[in-house]
Amino acid sequence: MVLNNESEAPHQLAIGRKPDWIRAKAPGGKAFRETKALIDTHGLHTVCQEASCPNIGECWSRGTATIMILGDTCTRSCGFCNVKTGRPSETDLDEPRRVAELLSKVPLKHVVITSVDRDDLPDGGAAIWAETIHRVHELCPDMSVEVLVGDFKGSQEDLELVIAAQPEILAHNMETVRRMHPAVRPQADYDRSLRVLGWIRDSGLVSKTSIMVGIGETDEEVSDVLADIRSVAGTDILTIGQYLQPTRNHLPIDRWVHPDQFKAYRLEGLDLGFKVVESGPLVRSSYHAEEQAQQLAPEARQTASAMDAILSHARRHRSDLA
Repeated sequence: MVLNNESEAPHQLAIGRKPDWIRAKAPGGKAFRETKALIDTHGLHTVCQEASCPNIGECWSRGTATIMILGDTCTRSCGFCNVKTGRPSETDLDEPRRVAELLSKVPLKHVVITSVDRDDLPDGGAAIWAETIHRVHELCPDMSVEVLVGDFKGSQEDLELVIAAQPEILAHNMETVRRMHPAVRPQADYDRSLRVLGWIRDSGLVSKTSIMVGIGETDEEVSDVLADIRSVAGTDILTIGQYLQPTRNHLPIDRWVHPDQFKAYRLEGLDLGFKVVESGPLVRSSYHAEEQAQQLAPEARQTASAMDAILSHARRHRSDLA
């Protein structure tokens, strides 16, 4: 079911109350307020706020956040995303410096940076991306940088600008299965995203992608997209999480996927050859090693160990290039 957002009174199927396993820590506490103050002082945007991430209380209380560059207005209108859509304001050319200065003030080993889609810019924002990565590496030499980029409308030349900046992890999200793409990502393309992931693989960088479930796909289709990602793009890291409908005008939740099924997805991904698979109801694409290491489940410790090894190798690779 796809909602008609132009209707004065949009309707949706009743999904009922959330199951017990969908629980997120409410925002609050000293560390949360300090993280918020630091971000507000530097005039930065975070995907935690703009996309209404359910983990904002947990992550900000640990002093971590996913920085969002290139403004807070996206040129695309994905059916699942709560980031506002419209005509972006003028590009802030000073943003890379401010992002790097903020990150130099926080004791992090690893940072995640993402952005809105900027189809209005000739290079899709690739130059800003590259400068941001370079500046963070300069001011934060011991910090590894993970970036989550769009598809740059399929321009390999634009993606190469980001690749040349040598982030430790370069991610691009598939988001959903092939059949659901027209509803979930109407301005994107399933095969184009696979090509982007393939280009990242061919560059030698650590590659990562994410999908969400519960938005209308079947488990068989999940198996198909995992197989496509591995066979076509050879991606290293995969995250899988439950879709949560941000507002009544977004795509409705089709089902609540049980934690046991998320465990099955994880085992399936590892069997296919992914080096790291993080799979769970509240998992989002910005989950990283430092967060995972604080979890107690044996599979989480295994994931954290694998991520730490990948990041250590990527840091050494960047040092060798320097």
